Amino acid sequence: MEQLKALNKSPFEKIMIPSIKNMIMVSSGKGGVGKSTVAAGIALSLAKKGYSVGLMDADIYGPSVPTLFNLKDERPVTIELDGKTKIEPFIRFGIKVNSLGFLIDPMQAVLWRGPMASNAIKQLMNDTHWGELDFLIIDTPPGTGDIHLTFLQQFEITGTIIVTTPQLVALDDVQKTISMFKNERVGVPVLGIVENMAWFTPSKHPEEKYFLFGRGGGEKLSKIFNVPLIAQIPINENICQSCDEGKLDILFDDDEVKTAFSNLTDALLDQLKTKA
Repeated sequence: MEQLKALNKSPFEKIMIPSIKNMIMVSSGKGGVGKSTVAAGIALSLAKKGYSVGLMDADIYGPSVPTLFNLKDERPVTIELDGKTKIEPFIRFGIKVNSLGFLIDPMQAVLWRGPMASNAIKQLMNDTHWGELDFLIIDTPPGTGDIHLTFLQQFEITGTIIVTTPQLVALDDVQKTISMFKNERVGVPVLGIVENMAWFTPSKHPEEKYFLFGRGGGEKLSKIFNVPLIAQIPINENICQSCDEGKLDILFDDDEVKTAFSNLTDALLDQLKTKA
């Protein structure tokens, strides 16, 4: 409620970045739903379809992108551009990648109050040399906090994708997130709901499905908010290993996972055409 009150009171002075055609936030109501993996998978799928893509890790308290892209011990370089110092993003799998995790000690907790965190995110966004992008995918922290408000108030966000898991107990938190985006002062389209970890399928037995985390959560959310359920992404024993080892491209070696992400990005592109 406090976040929604802040939205109603605060004036919006949004920045448009002309070189970025679409800025898509990937959000979740709670942690542990695989939001960062979904954000990275969307970026990878779009890149494979021929789009120029960037991925910004805005989860300052638990950045996952350095691990997902095998960049944990890397530090970005800076360049001088038009009299300004810019951060050169890493390029992995055809995706331009930047994260606050590259700039802070991964062994230290980030003890920042809201204004400091918001300023860091604005600086990371504005000081990164993104170049010309068709899409910038923004991996946000769980919940509805200061980081989300910073993006919604400061930047022209094209839309958001909501990530949930199948169990009904996750619905309450996700509903709050959707309500934030649907707030009349925000007006950012919720482009779709992604149900991650929809079922478990052993890689050696692709015909089998085990609904370890329940079922029906994504479909129920879709009906409540009249937002399309655009993907159900399964898991298998290889996905966690490929993410932990920073071998994100292996994620798409599984035909079922590859198809799920391809269908997801197709639905995203269709939604953007509809909203245009």
